[in-house]
Amino acid sequence: MEPLWENISSHKSFLFNGFADLGALRPVVFIPVAILVIVALFANSLLLHVIISQRSLHSPMYILIACMMCIDLSVPLLILPNLVLNLLFDWKGVPLSACLAQMFLLHFLGTCQSTLLLWMALDRYFAICMPLHYQERMSFPRFLRFVLPLLSRNLVMVSLVVTLAGRLSFCFSNIIDHCICEHMALVELACGTTSSNSAVGLMTVFFVTVLDFCFIITSYGVIFRSVLRSGKSGTKALHTCVTHIIVMVISLALVLTVSITYRTRDSLPGATRVFISLMYLFIPSCFNPIIYGIRTTEIRQHRPRSDGGPAGAAPSGSLKQ
Repeated sequence: MEPLWENISSHKSFLFNGFADLGALRPVVFIPVAILVIVALFANSLLLHVIISQRSLHSPMYILIACMMCIDLSVPLLILPNLVLNLLFDWKGVPLSACLAQMFLLHFLGTCQSTLLLWMALDRYFAICMPLHYQERMSFPRFLRFVLPLLSRNLVMVSLVVTLAGRLSFCFSNIIDHCICEHMALVELACGTTSSNSAVGLMTVFFVTVLDFCFIITSYGVIFRSVLRSGKSGTKALHTCVTHIIVMVISLALVLTVSITYRTRDSLPGATRVFISLMYLFIPSCFNPIIYGIRTTEIRQHRPRSDGGPAGAAPSGSLKQ
């Protein structure tokens, strides 16, 4: 016997309904969001300008930081129009094609951020543990050989997630309990089975975010052991590594919380779940300029290292608490 939903046409447009529980107070939510957006755009733009304009900062570590700033600029700009129209003007409509496009871009940028964090951790490893081979290890050909497979992994996983979501039939409801096109917020509206979508979504979180996080923690473990055993003056660099790890732990906790709460319904109020999802997107954009910019001596002083070595190559020089 055919399921009843197979004879019902699938929705091709959707309505955002994030923070519906707040009623008339929904526009108030835009205030903290706007503050975070302003901080993210200003801080990342400023840091990106400094790196581009200062020739002394055109080295591998700062190029990676500049790439991170580009991602941190793109994410707020990608979701800000939806938030403005939704929270302030109550404009909630979005076609399925635009929803899937936003979903792809958001998740792909998130996976690229994870890849950059991994490469930054390796940069710290080469700079602190193998300073004599730093320039060789961080050369552009080696960078491409490392990053292209990871970007391909990201592209394949995110494309699979979005493609499976686009094949679903949405015949019972077209109300998305979010302000943006988040994967599970859309998938939970589908009729029929969505077990494959949920499984692929979890696989993406594991094979990208969790796996990269494990490699990052491993690289920093090797760094700590090397510094402690050799007695190098690496306290300042280690402080930055610890701060880096704390930010990654917070980001990982947020994405896992969002992923789990969408699969265990009613564990959190809808407004709280949406707010956590937004914070996962905005917190890195706001804090990365502080972690990788303000605490980096060369960026703050706009000058090259006094010892003439590569930026970030010495364990006690370029990164400062």
